[in-house]
Amino acid sequence: MFVGRTRRIVSMWFPRLASDRALRARPTDAPFALTLNQANTERLYCLNAQAERQGLNRGMTFADARAFCPQLQSAPATPLQDARFLSALNRWATRYCPWVGTEGSDGLVLDVTGSTHLWGGEEPLLHDIRARLARAGLSVRLGLAGTRGAAWALAHFDEGIAPPGVEQGGIGHLPIAALRLPDNMVTGLQRLGLRRVQDLTETARAPLNRRFGPELLQRLDQALGDQPESITPAQDPPHYGTRLTLPEPIGRTEDVMAGTSRLLDQLCAKLKRNEAGARILCLTLRRVDQGSQQVELRLASAMRDAQRILPLFERGVDDVDAGFGIDQLRLEAVQVEPLPVQQMATAHSGRRDQLDDLLTRIGTRIGLENMQRFLPADSHIPERGFVIAPAAYSNPEGPWISLRPRPLSLFPPEPIAATGPRPPQRFRWRRMSLTIARATGPERIAPEWWLPDEAWRSGVRDYWRIETRQGRRLWLFHTPQNPGWFVQGEFA
Repeated sequence: MFVGRTRRIVSMWFPRLASDRALRARPTDAPFALTLNQANTERLYCLNAQAERQGLNRGMTFADARAFCPQLQSAPATPLQDARFLSALNRWATRYCPWVGTEGSDGLVLDVTGSTHLWGGEEPLLHDIRARLARAGLSVRLGLAGTRGAAWALAHFDEGIAPPGVEQGGIGHLPIAALRLPDNMVTGLQRLGLRRVQDLTETARAPLNRRFGPELLQRLDQALGDQPESITPAQDPPHYGTRLTLPEPIGRTEDVMAGTSRLLDQLCAKLKRNEAGARILCLTLRRVDQGSQQVELRLASAMRDAQRILPLFERGVDDVDAGFGIDQLRLEAVQVEPLPVQQMATAHSGRRDQLDDLLTRIGTRIGLENMQRFLPADSHIPERGFVIAPAAYSNPEGPWISLRPRPLSLFPPEPIAATGPRPPQRFRWRRMSLTIARATGPERIAPEWWLPDEAWRSGVRDYWRIETRQGRRLWLFHTPQNPGWFVQGEFA
């Protein structure tokens, strides 16, 4: 706050934030809209100016929009990326003042009190903001007033600047909706004939408070400056880094590990306070000759237990060339993940921790991404019933559920000589003559028609579980559309 200065607030509204962000990567002059699934219906989420000129609007179903505008181009909306983009704009706006906060999901608010003179005045300030955002491909509406509510009203309904101390005159002609009121309250006020902000200020307050509650008068007082409204800037993310400067250089591995232990205790305590865990740690060792070496530790899971993490540094520290000595150690958590407090079973957690430590030790040698595990997938197609994922970046899921037995070994279908819809009594496979002792089936599996798969274009398959007199237990299938027999798996 600036004592003795008239407060000045800038409201920045991005009416097409999501579509502008998407079009920055792939510009187009055609009508464009982002769609979002709402209540099992694809609806327009955000449009560009060309689509709005075609009569389309937000909330319209995508099918109706394509009927009105056949040349409409679309893409799925990603609100999470829009939020990250707005956060980046928040950081960019600090070039104009240090006090910047967000206004909903598509706006920013800046307290420019005492900083407008750096840009030559209020009008040049707004001109600079508008010009820079236009070069970035973003449309924006700006309002400047003495209160946050008045600035918001100007940005959304009448771009301009309200002179200091006369907020009522600057927004009195604006509609009631400029006071940031719910839609049902705006409708109720309009039914009473109160359509402008000035009409509201000329009406007795007591009846309005009884009928619409305190929110109406609170928004009015905030816009006119009779009630303060704060701006909360975005907090900087916590920094997870510690440093230890030594009075005398060290070089022995035991001394470096002792210093690392002290740093780990401090770092893990901060991680615990913020319910976070480190995934990648970087230990920087500065030598007396101003050179430095780094030891990077990539953990198989998010951790904040110093006693578990410390032994994992031993291999990297052993390979460090201390030179004439190390006089400073710095430990930083490069990648951090949320790790909330959980109630853990002692037996299960011990086995899981040991597995994570083992993955970390092996990962320091061959890379965490080179260790993989099988996970179940939601598909009835045999070869699509699983996915392969990095073991360090996935959790074991299960149990594996199958209504019918599945072979332990699956391989590409191998044709055999046979005819008819039932398994042959004798056949040759992999240069072996086999005789069927028992056949169980058929189990008909239909292809997933919504996915392109050349191997399944022949149609349905009838699978049989075969036990041979020679001891082989095979999985055969027959294709009725294009008659043929194949072996695709072998049971244990």
